[in-house]
Amino acid sequence: MKQISMLDVSSYLPGNPVPVDYYARFAECSDQAGSAMFKAPPHHRHHLAPGETAVDMAERALTGLVSRHGRETIRAVDVIVTHTMLPDTPIHGCGGELAHRVGANPEWIVDLHNAGCVSFVYMLKLARQLLQADGARSALVCGVANMAGQIYVQPQVRKTPQAPIPGDGAGVALLTTSAESPILHVETLHHNEVAGHMRFESGDGRKYWQPGRGEPRYRFGSDTIEEALHNGNRFVPEVVRRACRRIGVDTEEIDVLVTNQPNRTFLRNWREALGLPTKRHPDTFDQCGNVFSVGVPVTLDRAIREETVVSGSLLMLAGFAHTGEVAAAAAVRWRP
Repeated sequence: MKQISMLDVSSYLPGNPVPVDYYARFAECSDQAGSAMFKAPPHHRHHLAPGETAVDMAERALTGLVSRHGRETIRAVDVIVTHTMLPDTPIHGCGGELAHRVGANPEWIVDLHNAGCVSFVYMLKLARQLLQADGARSALVCGVANMAGQIYVQPQVRKTPQAPIPGDGAGVALLTTSAESPILHVETLHHNEVAGHMRFESGDGRKYWQPGRGEPRYRFGSDTIEEALHNGNRFVPEVVRRACRRIGVDTEEIDVLVTNQPNRTFLRNWREALGLPTKRHPDTFDQCGNVFSVGVPVTLDRAIREETVVSGSLLMLAGFAHTGEVAAAAAVRWRP
């Protein structure tokens, strides 16, 4: 099989950091406030600007790739795979418009709609398969998190315990048919018995597309919180261990573990379960909050710039989605 490399990553965080005080002034008493899911919110997060679209954010995330590899490299991609947390138009994603903006004409444009908080890793697997099976030579993987500045600033939603947790951002990766930074394996686990347990609802009981006054948001009940905590703590170490077995290494040999950044509890539990010290598990939670699947490229981009990731590092990119519906882990040998 052809070797496929994750050649580079780049990310974008919109606007100025929004401090936790913004939400503290609106907060109301709630039994969920002390939950491990929502306690100790991040110090800062970023909100997209009014009128800023998913395509705008993806294009801005590409700036780093363009500066390092040239605009022609981006124009020449054969595959574009995108995931947007909150599509600007329910009918379609942002892949076609992004291709037009960068001047690309790829054979494959896929707007992924599943895998949520681990969709970046899931998209790596999909893009890798397309590059191996087809005559394509390069791919862009683009993730956009854009709910914080649109959903969680609504007058009623911003009072809830989960409102201070999310942030907005975008992250991209450039994949090529080469051995420069090979993707060794991508492991995925599906737990379809919990699919659909996290619901996008409005306060007045209507469907999100129906007229009304209720503010839409992802609603967490005590049962879904418990399910997410239980499954997230279990599934992420499990999928990482499976990926390690597939490439013949122990978890202690992981040089850098890069995960999505849901909350402090998960981050601590994951590295402890895998026997990794804090310095091998970069943490951007206090700088940008939970940016869902974009937490992986944002954190990896920062780790590379801060030289936490060095030549030859074994990277493990991992996370889970929703209340445990999907978990995934990608092993990458960084620029050996």
